[in-house]
Amino acid sequence: MGGIPHCLGYWGYGVRNQLNQQLNRAVAKFVAGYNVALELPDQPHHQALIWSVVEVLNSGKLKSVDGFSLSAGGFAHVADAWVRIQSDNSQQSLILGREAFGRVPLYWLQQGEVIWFASQLQLLLPILTNPEINLAGLYGYTCFSYVPNPITPVNHIYTIPAGNELIWQSLQNTPHTSHLLPPPQSRTIHQWQQDKIEIQDEQTAIQELQTHLKNAVQTQISDLSDEPVGIFLSGGLDSAIVASLLVQAGVKVRAYTLDFSPFGVSESPYAEKVADFLHIPCQKVAATPNLIKQAIIPTVKALDLPFGDGVTVPLYLLNQTASQETQIIFNGEGGDQLFAGWTNKPLIAASVYGENDFTQNYLRTFHRLWGYETQIFTPEISTQIHQLSPETWLQTALDPAYCSGLLHRLRRASLMLKGAQNIHPRATNLGFAHGLRVRSLFCDFTLANWTFKLAGELCLKGSCEKYILKRAVENWLPPEIVWRQKRGMGVPLTSWCFNGLWYQIGTWLNPNTLKVGKHLQPDIAAKIATGKLSANIQGRRIGEILWLLIMWELWKIHIFGEKPAPKSWNHPFWLPHFLSGKLSKWEKLSSSRFPTPNP
Repeated sequence: MGGIPHCLGYWGYGVRNQLNQQLNRAVAKFVAGYNVALELPDQPHHQALIWSVVEVLNSGKLKSVDGFSLSAGGFAHVADAWVRIQSDNSQQSLILGREAFGRVPLYWLQQGEVIWFASQLQLLLPILTNPEINLAGLYGYTCFSYVPNPITPVNHIYTIPAGNELIWQSLQNTPHTSHLLPPPQSRTIHQWQQDKIEIQDEQTAIQELQTHLKNAVQTQISDLSDEPVGIFLSGGLDSAIVASLLVQAGVKVRAYTLDFSPFGVSESPYAEKVADFLHIPCQKVAATPNLIKQAIIPTVKALDLPFGDGVTVPLYLLNQTASQETQIIFNGEGGDQLFAGWTNKPLIAASVYGENDFTQNYLRTFHRLWGYETQIFTPEISTQIHQLSPETWLQTALDPAYCSGLLHRLRRASLMLKGAQNIHPRATNLGFAHGLRVRSLFCDFTLANWTFKLAGELCLKGSCEKYILKRAVENWLPPEIVWRQKRGMGVPLTSWCFNGLWYQIGTWLNPNTLKVGKHLQPDIAAKIATGKLSANIQGRRIGEILWLLIMWELWKIHIFGEKPAPKSWNHPFWLPHFLSGKLSKWEKLSSSRFPTPNP
C-alpha cells in the first residue's frame, strides 16, 4: 500500500462492539505482518443508527474519520472516490460515489441492516463468513479480461459504477428493531454524451485542443513545487504528448520505459527518441520471463481485482522502479478513449460491413473467451453461465440515446467500459501499491467533454486515427512519433509462455487445481497451448488466453484465499516446450494407428 490510505467502514443498525471487532479483524488480515490497534474511538451516533469510517495505513494504524475521499493523483481538492455521511432534521444518509473516469474503486456489501464499504475488495472479504465466487463475475472476466461493473468476482460484494453515487437513507428516530434499510437510490453524476454543438473546422479544433491540453497539464501540476515527476513512456503518441507538455511547463521529468527484448519487439527505441528530443533522462526497465515470474504474485495482490491484460506485470515493474525516484507518476492512459484510437477500427468495420446489432459486434470485436463457454467451463458451470447475458453489462455504455454519431458512441463505450472498469483502476492500484500518486492528463473533464463536440472525421480521417490530436501536437514531437501507426503495447505473452514461463504454467494452471476448483476444464491450459481449443486461438492469442486464466487462478489463491490443491503431472508443461510438441504429435499419430478398442 505504500503511504496511501484506504478506507473501511460500516453504516446502519447493529451492535457497535461486534461491528468494530469485524472491522479490526478485516484490517488485521489486510495489513499482514503489522500489529493493528484494536481500540477505535467511539463516534457519536444518532440513536439506534451507528456508523464508523476508518483510514487504514500500511503501518497498521487506524484513523477514525467523519468521511473519506481518495484522489488517484493525490490532489487535496479533487475526489475520485468518496464516502459521505450527511444528516438533516429527520434523516441520515450514507453516500458512496466515484468520478466518471473510474480511477479509484469503491466497494460495498450489505449484511442484515448494515452497509459495509471499502476502497479495496480485500478489506471486505473478511466481513463475509463464507465468501463464494460470483459466476457472473468469472464469466464477465473471461469475456472482457476484467470483471464488469457493478458486480465483482465475489458474491454479495458490489462496486460503485464510475460516474455514479449510491445513497442509503434512514430515519433517525426509528428504532432498529422495527426498521429495515431501504434499497439505495442511484444517482448519475456525470454522463458522457455528444454535444449539440459540433466543431467541423480543423483549425478551430486544433487551436482549442492545444489550449485544453495546456490547461489540463497546468491543473495537474498546480500543487508541485520543485520535485521531479515520472512519466511512463510507451513509445506511443499519448505518453509522448504528456511528457512534452510537462517539459513545456517547466517540470522536472524522469521517463521510464519497458524493454521486452530479446523476447519481443520492444518500443523502447521510440521512447528513447522522445526522451532525447525533450532532453529528459529515460530509464529502460527490463521485462523478462524471470522478472515476470518474480513479480506476478505481488502484481496480483496490488491489483486487488483480477485483470487479465498481459501488460499488468510489466507495469508493476515500471511502478516499482519509478517509486525509487519520485512520488508522482504521469501516464498517457485515456488518450485512446478520448480520440478514438486504433482499437476502434475493427468495430467500425464490423458496424459498416457486418451485422446491424451493435452490441453483438462489440462482443465479437473485444471479447476474450466469449463464445467458448462449453469448451472452457465444466459442464455444470457452463449450464449456469448459459443463463447469463453479457450484453446486459454493455447496455448502458452502448446506449445510442446519448450519442448519435458512431465514433462518439464508440468513445462513450470505451470511456465507460475498458477505461473506467479496466485501464484506470488497475493503473491506480499498481501505483498505490508503491506509494505513488497516479496522474492521467487525459482524465480532465473539460478536455474530455470538449472532445464530444468534435466531428467524427476529425478523430478518424481516412485510415488515420486520432487525426486531430496528431495535428495539434505535430510541432511538439518528432514526426516519426506523431505519425507512425500504433498497435498497442506488444507484450510478448506467447513467447514468454513457450519459453521462460512454460514450466510454471503447469503449476499455475495445473489440471488438479482446476479440477478441484470445479469452474474450468482441467485440461484447458494444454488445449490452449497446443492450439486445440480453437483455430481462432493461435499466435499471440495463445499467450493472451493463457495469461487471462493464470491471473484468475492466482487471484483466487492470493486474494480470494482459496487453498492450493495438490498438483498432478497429467499435463505437457513438465517437458520442455519443443519436446511436448513432439509428444503431442506422437500421441495423435499413435492414436490413429492404434485406436483404443471398444470395451
